[in-house]
Amino acid sequence: MTRIAIIGAGITGLACAKTLSDAGFQPVLFDKGRGIGGRVATRRTDNHRFDHGAPYIDTNNDNFSHVLRGLIDTGNADIWDDGTGRSLIVGTPGMSSIPKGLAAGLDVRLGTQIKALRPNGQEWRLFYDDVHYDATHVVMTIPAPQIKGLLGDNHSLVKRVSDVQMSPDLTLMVAISGNPSNVIPIPEGFPLVSITQECRKPLRPQANTSAWIAHANINFTQAHLEGDLPNIASKMLPFLCDHLNISNDCVTHSVAHRWLYSRVSKPLGENFIRTPDKKLYLGGDWCIGPEVEDAWSSGTAIATDLIEQGL
Repeated sequence: MTRIAIIGAGITGLACAKTLSDAGFQPVLFDKGRGIGGRVATRRTDNHRFDHGAPYIDTNNDNFSHVLRGLIDTGNADIWDDGTGRSLIVGTPGMSSIPKGLAAGLDVRLGTQIKALRPNGQEWRLFYDDVHYDATHVVMTIPAPQIKGLLGDNHSLVKRVSDVQMSPDLTLMVAISGNPSNVIPIPEGFPLVSITQECRKPLRPQANTSAWIAHANINFTQAHLEGDLPNIASKMLPFLCDHLNISNDCVTHSVAHRWLYSRVSKPLGENFIRTPDKKLYLGGDWCIGPEVEDAWSSGTAIATDLIEQGL
């Protein structure tokens, strides 16, 4: 019996699992976190939702577009014009609704950190907690820098991903009294590279305060990456207030988040890699590029390769 284990329930893992499930397989996804989706995530407060990872999805992939249209039909997503004339896809009522929709019907085991991965005859044995799971095939969709922690420094696949580079990201989530207008373009060299007014997105909570997301540039991020999050928030906030032309007194909520492996800056250049026996696969957005559709493309490519084996 074919038993496919997928480590990581981000978009790549979900894409792989959904494609396999549609073909009649029953893959099992393991993720150490409390939620699925990776950077396609939403942080909630009493009055607001903050899409503190990927702010939207912009795709030219026909297969992914078809899947996203299905999520619009089920109410998990909607179309958003961010003011540039683009038709972007956002989750409703938050970006996390997209991976939740993709995971419908799948066997996803959250809060389960795979601590070791060992060959077991012609299979693989995955160790977590005090138990294990035996799989005929394993798909790893974790960030490239974390792979050697499971496979070891000397594994042939680890050596093949050694040149992949991923950049960190510092994100600021802010609630502001009133609704300031963010119409001024961000100047070159400004410590913040993107600012998004969250409450403009479809089906977001409307309140007397407005929700905003800001992402720091790479220079600021590298300089402050190891700082504690309250200190990072206090350093990013003045830049956001300056850009919005408001005082700090208008801020009712301010929290920072640190993404250690946010976006790939030097991709692998292939959809995925695998062992010659086609039993172990590695994939993720780090294979192709930094966009959500790149993660999707990697996951579906892995699933297609598995299906074509005639398992």
